[in-house]
Amino acid sequence: MNKVNGFLYGLLSSASFGLIPLFTIPAMQQGMGFWSILLYRFLFAMLALAGILLLDKQSFRIRRKEILPLLLLACLYDSSAVFLFWGYQFMSSGVATTLHFMYPVLTTLIMMIFFHEKKSLWRMAAIALAVAGVFFLSNGDGTGSVTWSGIFIVLLSALGYALYLVTVSQLKNLEMKGLKMTFYVFLFGGILLFTGTEISGIGLQAIPNRTTLGNLVMLALVPTVISNLALVRAIKNIGSTLTSVLGAMEPVTAVCVGIAIFGEPFTRSIALGILLIISAVTVIILKR
Repeated sequence: MNKVNGFLYGLLSSASFGLIPLFTIPAMQQGMGFWSILLYRFLFAMLALAGILLLDKQSFRIRRKEILPLLLLACLYDSSAVFLFWGYQFMSSGVATTLHFMYPVLTTLIMMIFFHEKKSLWRMAAIALAVAGVFFLSNGDGTGSVTWSGIFIVLLSALGYALYLVTVSQLKNLEMKGLKMTFYVFLFGGILLFTGTEISGIGLQAIPNRTTLGNLVMLALVPTVISNLALVRAIKNIGSTLTSVLGAMEPVTAVCVGIAIFGEPFTRSIALGILLIISAVTVIILKR
């Protein structure tokens, strides 16, 4: 039963993360910029995580030497989220989420180049599969809306998250549980975003109506808090490798939402690109 529950939690985690476009795009259609959407997402998610930490009777205290590492993680997480939301303006949400899902491939590249992780034929083949997948996605929707500039923006999102994961694994002086760390990443990330919007003159937009408020709250809860909680449960029951493989539900869910809710195109080229990228990521995870 523990393994069954672990698989269910893993599917819930990845599928819920794939629902980001479901709540983000309607807010954008109401005229909200992605900066403001992200700020509200961080705010509501931070409040929810604070409630969970209080119920779990965990301390909010952090050491002074942990502030700079948390700021670095917040900066990387911010960059990943900003580029992903920005990418939704250049291509369909399903294609953007699939490109973002390449972060394990980029993580492997970073580890091989900068940390001298062992190269292997399997990993090089997986990287080649991922590159081929990007090529098919770039020519996939038949409308020409997927541009190389848009692909570059979303790949920066994947790179930001890959750097976030590498940094977490390399930090030796950051000793805290995952949910507490996520709380502070959202807290510091929100502060950095708010500072950036104020300096640039963009400012924080008001929430236009109750429907948008509901979407922002759901964006904070479902693909953020629930996804993180389910991820922790899944890793405890079936381990990180199988949980990561189940992460393939993330782009699949986003593509299904895009087609069913937003009428996004789905062609053979897009299907082949998604299949190649998911295969590449699966090989990378299993061979690690």
